[in-house]
Amino acid sequence: MNALILAAGAGKRLGPLTSHIPKPLLFVAGKPFLSHTIEAMVSCGIKDICILVGWQSGKIRDFYGNGSQYGANITYLEQKDPKGTGDAVLCAEHHINGPFFCINGDVFISKPDMCNFVEGCKGSHSNVVATTVIENPRDYGSVITENDKLKEIQEKSSHPSSNKINAGLFYFTNDIFNHLHDTSVSSRGEVEITDTLNSLAKERDVYVRVLSENWFDIGTPQDLLDVNATILSSTEHRIAGNVESGAFIKGDITVEEGALIRSGSYIEGPAYISTGCDIGPNCYIRPFTALAENVRVGAAVEIKNSIIMSNTHIPHHNYVGDSIIGENCNLGAGTKIANLRFDGKNVMTYNGSKIVNSHRRKLGVVMGNSVSTGINSMINAGTVIYENTIVGPGAFVTGNIAPGSRIF
Repeated sequence: MNALILAAGAGKRLGPLTSHIPKPLLFVAGKPFLSHTIEAMVSCGIKDICILVGWQSGKIRDFYGNGSQYGANITYLEQKDPKGTGDAVLCAEHHINGPFFCINGDVFISKPDMCNFVEGCKGSHSNVVATTVIENPRDYGSVITENDKLKEIQEKSSHPSSNKINAGLFYFTNDIFNHLHDTSVSSRGEVEITDTLNSLAKERDVYVRVLSENWFDIGTPQDLLDVNATILSSTEHRIAGNVESGAFIKGDITVEEGALIRSGSYIEGPAYISTGCDIGPNCYIRPFTALAENVRVGAAVEIKNSIIMSNTHIPHHNYVGDSIIGENCNLGAGTKIANLRFDGKNVMTYNGSKIVNSHRRKLGVVMGNSVSTGINSMINAGTVIYENTIVGPGAFVTGNIAPGSRIF
């Protein structure tokens, strides 16, 4: 079976994390996000996978190669001038023969749901749309169905007609390309796959299958934290690294080979500690924390519900909660990150230059690559710090900090 993964987007809403890393390679629960999707597909019997790339495509190609390490055959297409999801699918017109599965590269779908969808579509001569039910579909548009058939996919509305939304997973017959060519360009100047499906549904049966498990659209850093927690909670964990006597491990923890947990460390799962990490002594790692390769966590450090990317050091008397820290960062001794407002309201944060509601009571910092902080510096809840920033000793940081800033 063939699959097309749409992974060409720049991930602008995930800045500063995507300033130098394509969104599919962002570290989540022990590996790049896209690896979870590829592994799920392979486990469902999908081995021939084409990845549509765009932003920083070379890094994705270099990381996955031909896919042999995943038991897959991976090939690549490049979308140089993105013009909508329909245009993205059209890029594969002369590359894929026969029916194929298509998934947005920024959605998380569990292995059970993926396999149920794949099994349910095998041999079908009709197009199939995966849907999921969410509490607030306003930001996604809603899917109107009749029994198990699609009637209409509505655009975003303040009064949606359904709480079912398009889950970003499809089964397409090969004639989808002809219908995409017949789809008019939208008011946004794009070819929208939803327009194609709406048109198709008026002519023939387009079926709908509802996903039953957790589903996430990875659009914001907060979404990364949510999917990280979900995957860690359902992962098979193992301890292969060196855990010294006197370290305490509670719950489901992965400690990869080549990681060191020093005496006095207290680690509560679910959590993930990658190869090359050096943890402790006498630190506290709380649930839903994922550490990428070569992270250093030192004495009197507490980390909870956070993603720490590779080669970052958090070595002395630091607190990090509900945060995402980029690669090659260094927190000076005593740096503290606030993650809760005094009034208990949702933390406000930033999407580009726009202030937005995080919809979370707790959110710390989103920090880009190669940020350094001085001793006893303080970072306010919801702060976004772009790459290559230096925060001086004792400085207080709040707001949206531009790349290369110097704060003293």
